[in-house]
Amino acid sequence: MSSLIVVGVDGSPGALRAVRWGAAEAAYRNAALRLVNGFGIPGACYGEAMPPRDWLDVHRDQSLAWLREAAREATHEHPGLDVDTESSLDSPIPLLLSRSDEASLMVLGSAGRGVLGDLVVGSCAAALTAHARCPVAVIRGSGADGDGPVVVGVDGSPANEPALVLAFEEAALRGVSLVALHAAVGETETFALADALGEWEKKFPDTTVRWLVENAHPRQQLLEWSARARLLVAGTRGRGGFPGLRLGSTSQVLLHHAECPVLFVPVSREI
Repeated sequence: MSSLIVVGVDGSPGALRAVRWGAAEAAYRNAALRLVNGFGIPGACYGEAMPPRDWLDVHRDQSLAWLREAAREATHEHPGLDVDTESSLDSPIPLLLSRSDEASLMVLGSAGRGVLGDLVVGSCAAALTAHARCPVAVIRGSGADGDGPVVVGVDGSPANEPALVLAFEEAALRGVSLVALHAAVGETETFALADALGEWEKKFPDTTVRWLVENAHPRQQLLEWSARARLLVAGTRGRGGFPGLRLGSTSQVLLHHAECPVLFVPVSREI
């Protein structure tokens, strides 16, 4: 079965950047692209009753219009892409979480519209990076592909391996180099990391790897590299790529301050 990339759509400029990025990724991977909009609102707003019919009609029409615009955006640069759309009464977060079961990758804008039309910075993205069952790309910056490297934080833990593998895959797909960042803690661990990295270098022989051992604060190093990277890859469990760096602090910093797209990879991703 071919892979599926799911993009959350809400009509915001950030979502359209996510659509463009997701379409390019689908073209790289020869994957299908599904554009999804959930226009439901929390049940608390109307109790257990359904919203008024007029509300449903207006919001479904808006949802379909956003999806049509997103589909045009996706096929503009990639006219042969396999694209379908889904408009749902479900609220965005539970809808996208359910779709993460079948997706190989989910793509989101870093800022989108809330259920009442206001811009909500990172709310949906924060929930999905923590709980989605597939990798989640959050498109920060311009969302445009440049010629910079793919950058990944490595710490040698088993939890970090899915992020490392996906970073190799992304670099190979784009034909760019991979920068592997490691916070130095001792020679023994450093040598072990070199061995682990070497195994994947053998599986991706055409990918140039630059391994950097940094003494500076790892979070700051990731942010500095995001200004020149094409893509930043981070794990969502374990040590998050560096000792002591866990999901909460890492995701908040990268979601709000990274200057390039960030790909969050759950430990559960199959290698």
